Amino acid sequence: MSGLDIFALVVLFILLFSAVAIWVVLAMLPGKIAAQRNHPQTDAITVGGWVGAIFGGVFWPIFFIWAFVKPAASAAELHALRERVASVEAGQGGQAK
Repeated sequence: MSGLDIFALVVLFILLFSAVAIWVVLAMLPGKIAAQRNHPQTDAITVGGWVGAIFGGVFWPIFFIWAFVKPAASAAELHALRERVASVEAGQGGQAK
């Protein structure tokens, strides 16, 4: 084995390692973004990012975009809104007009 063959193998291993490292970083990216933005579905986005990466990036953009899109209301706000609607309905006697 000549010096050029050894150099080619070293370059090949470096490229393979770099490709795997980039794949892992891209798979983790949607989950990291969702966690930084305090997204309520962070766990689902994290799993989706990995699943998207495993399937060749087909669904990965969907989870990447989902990491940036936050629901209009948080769970606490929705609970307060449901209680308010229930109190209004109880005040009307439950009858629709």
